[in-house]
Amino acid sequence: MKEKLLNWLNLILVADVFLVLLGFAWFAIAVMGEAAGVNLGLDLWHKLWQPVFNPAIGILMGGAILSGLISWVSRKFFQEQTTDN
Repeated sequence: MKEKLLNWLNLILVADVFLVLLGFAWFAIAVMGEAAGVNLGLDLWHKLWQPVFNPAIGILMGGAILSGLISWVSRKFFQEQTTDN
C-alpha cells in the first residue's frame, strides 16, 4: 500500500514539475515579448497566476516535503526492524 501511495505521489509531482516549468517558460517568453512590444499572453498569465500556478508551486513544495518525510520515516522504521532481528 505504501509503495502504491509513493508511486502515485511521485507521478503527481512529476506532472506538477512540468506544469511549473511550463508556466515559468511561458512567463519568461511573455516578459520578453512585452519588452519587445509583442503581446505573448502576459495578461493571461497574470490572470492564471493565482488559480493555477501559485497552487501548483505550493503542491510541488508540499509534495516534496511529504515524500521526503515518508521516505525518512520508512527508512528509520525499517532500519530499527532490521537491527532488532
